[in-house]
Amino acid sequence: MRKLELHWQILIGMLLGIVFGFVMIQVDWGKGFVSDWIQPLGTIFVKLLKLIAIPLIIASLVKGISDLKDISKFRNIGIRTIGIYILTTVVAITIGLVLVNLLKPGDGISEATVAKLTEAYASSEGVTSKMNEAMSQKESGPLQFLVDMVPDNALAAMSNNGLMLQVIFFTIFLGISMLLIGEKRAKPLKDFFDSLNDVVLKMVDLIMLSAPYAVFALLASVVVSSSDPDLLLALLRYTGVVVGGLLLMIIFYTIVVSTFTKKNPFWFLKEISPAQLLAFSTSSSAATLPVTMERVEEHIGVDKEVSSFVLPVGATINMDGTSLYQGVAAVFISQALGFDLSFGDQLTIVLTALLASIGSAAVPGAGMVMLVIVLEAIGFPADKLAIGLALIFAVDRPLDMCRTVVNVTGDATVSMMVAKSVGKLGKPNIKEWDDHLDEVR
Repeated sequence: MRKLELHWQILIGMLLGIVFGFVMIQVDWGKGFVSDWIQPLGTIFVKLLKLIAIPLIIASLVKGISDLKDISKFRNIGIRTIGIYILTTVVAITIGLVLVNLLKPGDGISEATVAKLTEAYASSEGVTSKMNEAMSQKESGPLQFLVDMVPDNALAAMSNNGLMLQVIFFTIFLGISMLLIGEKRAKPLKDFFDSLNDVVLKMVDLIMLSAPYAVFALLASVVVSSSDPDLLLALLRYTGVVVGGLLLMIIFYTIVVSTFTKKNPFWFLKEISPAQLLAFSTSSSAATLPVTMERVEEHIGVDKEVSSFVLPVGATINMDGTSLYQGVAAVFISQALGFDLSFGDQLTIVLTALLASIGSAAVPGAGMVMLVIVLEAIGFPADKLAIGLALIFAVDRPLDMCRTVVNVTGDATVSMMVAKSVGKLGKPNIKEWDDHLDEVR
């Protein structure tokens, strides 16, 4: 009997998780049961993915750089990667602003709904913490993101997934230094990282065996912890604009894949779909990174020299879905609260959202922190900031899940574009978890 492909297994797990979550809502003990006995399974899965993210970045990036044997090649890859990421982010923000200005979802929000949302969320811990975090970021200097990229303790950086840019900086520094000492002297260290890379990729294969069950648990816990359905319904137009913009961004990626890499866009979506589904379930580009790297390298054919740099950097600075959401959310809040935006303000949104995406944490909820920075940049009244965030807080989690899918898809798309431009887009080389099982029996 032919084994069901992984993306179908994950999709079935997601659908069953949603149904199970809705069933559990109907019984008094359901929410507690999911919280105590189901949610931990999803939490363990996400922790396992985060566990191997840093070792995978270090091993694959060192291997990728040391395989280049020419520093100028790395410079070419780096410049193209950053340039394309900036371009796709600008496209995403522009799509969001065009849609929200055309459809004006904020005009459909009544004063009663604004009052109800404000009462429910304006003073909540979630909104308050996002505002405090944004204010602390805003008070830092213009070059603070560069300072934050350089670690003063490499081991400390490796112990914190939130310091991924620092790990990337150290690893690039290490890889380039290995090139400069010559191939013969670097060989023992290179062999170690090559072996570590193979081991960590095998760990990804093993973890993915539990993916269908994990996404069942994750989606069930999301459903039972969802907000008031009436409030979600009131924000349906806003949600529709954001989701519509994200779908347009996916279409943009498929057009780019088709025209630039000459690959079938449906094939591309099929091969990257397990990473997309995990991104939807976890709301974290960082947690999904090991799976994204495995799919892009083995199933799409991007050479490790490219993917090992493009994907970790993308998980940190490429937030196309999040940037699109910020553009829509900023204009929606302004429409709902009667704050007029000029054309100059909209350009400010594009620039601020672009800059805010660089160095933003690739974790759930980071988009709302960036949104506060965007609202501050256009002069939104400080006394209405909490009310503005309260307007969209009810639907932030489901939209966070959707925009993370776009973030991950964007990373994969750019890795294909860069690989194609430097002649490193080859044929897939799929590896299974039990490829070497006979050797150890």
